[in-house]
Amino acid sequence: MKFFGNFRGIKYLLIVVAALIAAASLLVSNALVNDLKSEEESKMKIWASAMSSLISADVNTDVALEQEIITGNSTIPVIFIDDKGSIISYNNLDIPAENDTLSVLMNRAAGMRSAGKVIPVPMGELGEYSACYDDSEILVQLSYYPYVQLAVVLLFFVVCFVAIVSSKRAEQNRVWVGLSKETAHQLGTPISSLMAWSTVLRDKYPDDELIPEMERDVTRLQRVAERFSKIGSMPEPAFEDLIAVIEGAVEYVKRRSPAKVEYRLELPRRPLLVRMNAPLIEWVIENLCKNAIDAMDGKGCITITVSQNSDKAFIEVADTGKGISKSNRKRVFEPGYTTKKRGWGLGLSLAKRIMEEYHKGRIFVKKTQSGCGATFRLELKK
Repeated sequence: MKFFGNFRGIKYLLIVVAALIAAASLLVSNALVNDLKSEEESKMKIWASAMSSLISADVNTDVALEQEIITGNSTIPVIFIDDKGSIISYNNLDIPAENDTLSVLMNRAAGMRSAGKVIPVPMGELGEYSACYDDSEILVQLSYYPYVQLAVVLLFFVVCFVAIVSSKRAEQNRVWVGLSKETAHQLGTPISSLMAWSTVLRDKYPDDELIPEMERDVTRLQRVAERFSKIGSMPEPAFEDLIAVIEGAVEYVKRRSPAKVEYRLELPRRPLLVRMNAPLIEWVIENLCKNAIDAMDGKGCITITVSQNSDKAFIEVADTGKGISKSNRKRVFEPGYTTKKRGWGLGLSLAKRIMEEYHKGRIFVKKTQSGCGATFRLELKK
């Protein structure tokens, strides 16, 4: 549990660090963009001054510098307008041949004015002209670049995360399969030996009352070994009576439950045929009942309700125990999570695997509240 807690803390720390790096990247990029905007604004003021000087100059004035400044602007879109709103000149604007040039320029100039990108140019007796400009293409690209970069990094992170999770899940599956097969194999030899000894004992002591009970326990061990062998491979589902499976699981747990635990079954009277693997579904019901007994500290009521619709069967297992806190509601199905002093915390994780991977169904906490019990809901396709 401590390892999982530390791992979760490291994961959140890495997420925070990644968010800080992304925020810092955006801040630096925005600062560069703002600097470039200020530089372009300064260039346009110089350009507007050069246009003013060029228009106001007489034939004897040397305007070589002004012409060099005006022609030197090869990146910033600009439209020069007189005091009456007529367009005098424009530069660095691509206008399709099929469009009305004047209409396009007037619309662009209006957009530049509304964006506040206009520089007044006093022209003396000619009135006040205006230099409307827009961001250069490189500035626009630089404005979008950080977001594109973050999107690419995020996509790369998602792909890596999915690959890691898939690899981890595949590794867990191999561990599950290997552990299950080895467990079933290891149980096989002592079970066979116990079956032989029970036959010998029955022949020698035919009236002994303990021998039938021992045989039932041996049968139970066979059932456990069968379950592990099915977990170790993809089990073949078959149409089984869900009511009979639930009654069998409850009957087994009931014989081994404290006397103060009450069971209530709200089941349909008729058989309910569901395509499933009966030993594994029986295992899920037993796990839920055992967890409920632990949550109730050996005293309370377990209610099992079965219902159905046109294509699904629903099983609800409710108890009157201590309930599940809101923060742990999603964690109860994690491998290794347990609130008990003893146990591996694999029961609900195994139940989730059986329901979702082997039966394509669902298992989840339908409702719970601290101190008021919990209700688990199972959904199986009919």
